[in-house]
Amino acid sequence: MQIIKHELLSKTELLRRLKETRLRGFDKFPVYQNATLEVLEQVDTELLVPPQKYVLVEGVKTILDLARKFAERGVDIFSLQGALLFWLEGSDPDNDPPIPFLPPVVEESWEKDERMVPLINDGMHRVYTARKLGRKINIVLVRNVPKEYPYYAYALADGWSQVEEIPELTDGYKKKEYRNPDNYKALFRDFNAVFEGVQKDRKKTNPIEIKA
Repeated sequence: MQIIKHELLSKTELLRRLKETRLRGFDKFPVYQNATLEVLEQVDTELLVPPQKYVLVEGVKTILDLARKFAERGVDIFSLQGALLFWLEGSDPDNDPPIPFLPPVVEESWEKDERMVPLINDGMHRVYTARKLGRKINIVLVRNVPKEYPYYAYALADGWSQVEEIPELTDGYKKKEYRNPDNYKALFRDFNAVFEGVQKDRKKTNPIEIKA
């Protein structure tokens, strides 16, 4: 991986764009329009709750590679105030869109038992890797999300102890406990619309009783 150029967007621009985030369903409802968004610095990863039962080995390796490459450029990817945009060797910075890298997005989420938890919405591999390194991390914390439009999966009951590092997703692997298994994608937050390429498409592995 050879980075040929990078730019840093301000905290103001990061939060402005994230405010425009819409749901994939529900007529693309602007789910953060009236929410409160702020960047919190040096958050202990143990306080953040995962909804996802896995991280991919390759994904963790990529974060480690990026951390090393950007450290050489004087950028700490775990302490971002705004968004990091970069171009890799073989791309054209004048014509090709950049690859975005953001602080993880964490929502205050209401769970089944009416607890409110800081749920990792986007950036699971970033948080996991920081945790693995014993690092704290900057996050975007989202408060006051409309209760009728919660994150599409529940927090893991036993937190990080339920998360495993795996080489690949296999058929039938249940990644999350969805709030509405028949239509969970309707509540999906479409960050790609505000930062193109920030969300990766993953292999569809859910058991047959969960419609993809």
